[in-house]
Amino acid sequence: MRETSKRISGLFFNETVFDVVTSLDEFSALYKTAKQAWFSGKKLWEELESDKLQPDPIRTDEKNSTEQQCPNSITLTGPEFLSRKRILELPCGLTLGSHITVVGKPRWGHRREGEQELMVSQFMMELLGLKTVDNEEPPRILHVNPRLKGDWSGKPVIEQNTCYRMQWGHAQRCEGWNSRADEETVDGQVKCEKWLRDDDGTTEDSKTVWWLNRLIGRTKKISYNWPFPFAEGKLFVLTLTAGLEGYHINVDGRHITSFPYRIGFVLEDATGFYLNGDVDVDAVIAASLPSSHPNFAPQQHLEMFKKWQAPSLPVVLGQVELFIGILSAGNHFSERMAIRKTWMQHNLIKSSNVVARFFVALTGRKEINAQLKKEAEYFGDIVIVPYMDNYDLVVLKTVAICEYGVQNLAAKFIMKCDDDTFVRVDAVMKEAKKVVGNKSLYVGNINYYHKPLRDGKWAVTYKEWPEEVYPPYANGPGYIVSSDIAEFVVSEFEQHKLRLFKMEDVSMGMWVEKFNSSKPVEYVHSLKFCQFGCIDDYYTSHYQSPRQMICLWEKLHQGKAQCCNWR
Repeated sequence: MRETSKRISGLFFNETVFDVVTSLDEFSALYKTAKQAWFSGKKLWEELESDKLQPDPIRTDEKNSTEQQCPNSITLTGPEFLSRKRILELPCGLTLGSHITVVGKPRWGHRREGEQELMVSQFMMELLGLKTVDNEEPPRILHVNPRLKGDWSGKPVIEQNTCYRMQWGHAQRCEGWNSRADEETVDGQVKCEKWLRDDDGTTEDSKTVWWLNRLIGRTKKISYNWPFPFAEGKLFVLTLTAGLEGYHINVDGRHITSFPYRIGFVLEDATGFYLNGDVDVDAVIAASLPSSHPNFAPQQHLEMFKKWQAPSLPVVLGQVELFIGILSAGNHFSERMAIRKTWMQHNLIKSSNVVARFFVALTGRKEINAQLKKEAEYFGDIVIVPYMDNYDLVVLKTVAICEYGVQNLAAKFIMKCDDDTFVRVDAVMKEAKKVVGNKSLYVGNINYYHKPLRDGKWAVTYKEWPEEVYPPYANGPGYIVSSDIAEFVVSEFEQHKLRLFKMEDVSMGMWVEKFNSSKPVEYVHSLKFCQFGCIDDYYTSHYQSPRQMICLWEKLHQGKAQCCNWR
């Protein structure tokens, strides 16, 4: 058998190419970033190979070598809470029965300028997974947003949701109507209680009648419509409780709403309580907290068992039909382990008809690099691209995927996906094989005539991308190209002809378009390569947490290509 895995990418990075890049070049900034990242990564890798870096791979908190304490309760005054940037840290997360109480007062509405001037008074309360992954936006395990002045509905509303890797789920909105009688409850509590709306005909007279009936001893049960639980300038006492089936929110002693737990978001990961917006906080109290300390070190998710190791590669080149390159970050230990335990256990991968590898760059944290090297050596499924990881340079990993699939495997098809993408391996193979003959193909959820965003978080400058539209490109969470396109990409890169752009999926679209000018490419579009979450009968599902991966795999074993989240 051939070597199970090549740990270091064979991508040839000619440093002399940077000598001809001038400051006038529209892509000079990206090239300069790549040069610096490659030099830094090369040095780090040499240190790793020489065994100079030998830190404890399990220890992730360099500042505190002792186990953190798990207080049963935490109390902060308003000024203390404000001084901590409105975050109450929960060292050991939450557990069943844990509760957080807030004493606060909503501020009076203020004008928000926009297309139409609106009066706004709202605040956000969130449970955050602060220790899930470093240097990433923490998942919002619970998001609660009371809007006293309403939103597009024009009526007061409480919206609840979850968010993983900046992808929001389906919101639960409480708008003053009682939950339907046939709607599922949470620990026996309705998801939304009824409150008094200004359009339901209830008047002060009806309240007077209610009190009179009560005073004269009427025995028949009478319902009373309470007002919206929050009022500008009025003190409230809110308690958030973790139940068996979900979260429960009480305000001033009255149940207001319940929100069921969602797959992938668990109590022990809720290590931060955040409250911000148009609200003044007098006190925050967390109680009934867990007494034991869950280990948040991402490396602890690694299960060092031989059954999760990658199978040996075929002896003869060309026997691999599909190669799947998975983009991953150095500290995404739990994401990689979840994939190893789920769709990488597919029979097509176990038989080596399909091969999957993680492509990971190096980080500035030496202990992470040391652990990554050991992980790669043990599981045999990681290819290290030796540069300092940088979001703008993800495109280099994509080129490395093409190089590995072509040079090491001679695979017929090359697929790229992310480490939060769940892949139905057999369905993806069938989709690639739909194109008859030896045609060049590009398969995925393809975007046509998309324009670059010129402002905001994902802004692209005219210097970075001068054109008004992007070429047709498949969304990055999952797409496939034929081997001749992958060969073209590698060849162009080695000859310094490959145009690099920080958005790797747009880059692939650009390269395929150039290839298409000399040899026809068949573009195969399918929405089942799902970009935003999951749809039933998916080919790929994106933004899947490790726990959702396990759930999807279990459902596939039941013969169901169904989603495990809320989309």
